[in-house]
Amino acid sequence: MSEAKNIAIVGATGAVGQEMLLCLEQRDFPVKSLTLLASARSVGKRFTFRGEEIAVKELTHDSFAGIDIALFSAGGGISKEFAPSAAAAGCVVIDNSSAFRMDADVPLVVPEINPDAAREAPRGIIANPNCSTIIALMGLAPLHRAFGLKAVIASTYQAVSGSGAQGIVELEEQVKALAAGESFEPKVYPCQIAFNVIPQVDVFLDNGYTKEELKMLHEGRKIMGLPDLKVSCTCVRVPVYRSHSISITAQFERPVNLAAARAAFGDTPGVALKDDPEKREFPVPLDTTGKDDCLVGRIRENLVLDNALDLWVVGDQVRKGAALNAVQIAELL
Repeated sequence: MSEAKNIAIVGATGAVGQEMLLCLEQRDFPVKSLTLLASARSVGKRFTFRGEEIAVKELTHDSFAGIDIALFSAGGGISKEFAPSAAAAGCVVIDNSSAFRMDADVPLVVPEINPDAAREAPRGIIANPNCSTIIALMGLAPLHRAFGLKAVIASTYQAVSGSGAQGIVELEEQVKALAAGESFEPKVYPCQIAFNVIPQVDVFLDNGYTKEELKMLHEGRKIMGLPDLKVSCTCVRVPVYRSHSISITAQFERPVNLAAARAAFGDTPGVALKDDPEKREFPVPLDTTGKDDCLVGRIRENLVLDNALDLWVVGDQVRKGAALNAVQIAELL
């Protein structure tokens, strides 16, 4: 057993913070002490960890004395303000926001793909990638090792929980209103999400892509160590509560074949095949909700591009796409 650590969760009352708490307990992480931090309005709320109730404390710049590892999940603004203070106190920060992901001196880590990157964090900060990037790369990394990844075209089908609790509430309220024949005004999304899909996740940029779509390009290059990787992505919000699905066309440097592609997933931790179309077996969001592994299916040779495969990857974006990945990084440490 590793030496027990003093752990803090920043943003402990949010959905990802709560999932971090659950992952620490389920994975029997060696916790010596656990500090739950949030804004002043959450002070005093109590959560149970290993049978003990722990009260939430207010996040301040002095919160990190004696803390070994801090898991941050409170938004980029909070991370930029408080992560340097945590690192200065001798704490290693694992940050779930986008604040530091593309900083050259901050490792961006998916433990199943580039674990060695976590060993060097000169600023005391390690970044957790975007949820869609993690899920996509869990399906692509084994194929890259087999064939050499060259280019990716992806479309995401992202659950409303990716917008936080308010996304789930909006979907629920709209479904109820439509069933009752009542009117409603969308608040979280630009238009109705119930029984609909919206081809926008995050804000649009001058080139017509959204920030979310370019994350897969820039983060994918950094994590995979492929500075010339080509990626084009369309991110879509769908009326699903939890777990993202991603349709991927991947082109490779070397010739591909289906048998070798399927075999590539055989010993890879964190990802599994569910791919038997004749039996109508393929991954759907409910298969991965609350689960650690990402699932891959619908693998087939692309009919347009040379040396290319099409595949479908599904993963729980609150868990592997956020909380679990952060806890796995802590396990590496």
